Amino acid sequence: MKIAVKPEPQQIQELLKGPADQPVVMVNLLRFKKAADDGDRTGEAAYREYGAAMRKLVEGAGGRFIWAGRVDSQVLGESDVDFDVVGIVEYPSRKAFIEISSSPEFRAIEGNRTAGLEGQWLLASSTTEL
Repeated sequence: MKIAVKPEPQQIQELLKGPADQPVVMVNLLRFKKAADDGDRTGEAAYREYGAAMRKLVEGAGGRFIWAGRVDSQVLGESDVDFDVVGIVEYPSRKAFIEISSSPEFRAIEGNRTAGLEGQWLLASSTTEL
């Protein structure tokens, strides 16, 4: 399985096909580098710096950080990919997500993100009933 750090253009186009008139909840499956690219801290520490700054951007745009937790076991299914942390973030809309992730403010903080991440799955989700 391939895990990436940046989305491909076709993935952004697919994201934008989703409901435009409702919030989008992003499920982040994160895998950290043992050591950040700068060698002075762990990958997780670098990502946490990014996360603190990103929280301000998201909340400033009307979004919210819902939950984060450490993955401690896989109970069902099989995968050759192990993740360290799951994070759930709600954005006011898909458009707001794109605006935030392409803003100068984001570009100023994303170095800590890429310095700390080995890879990420980012899953966009819309409200549904089960």
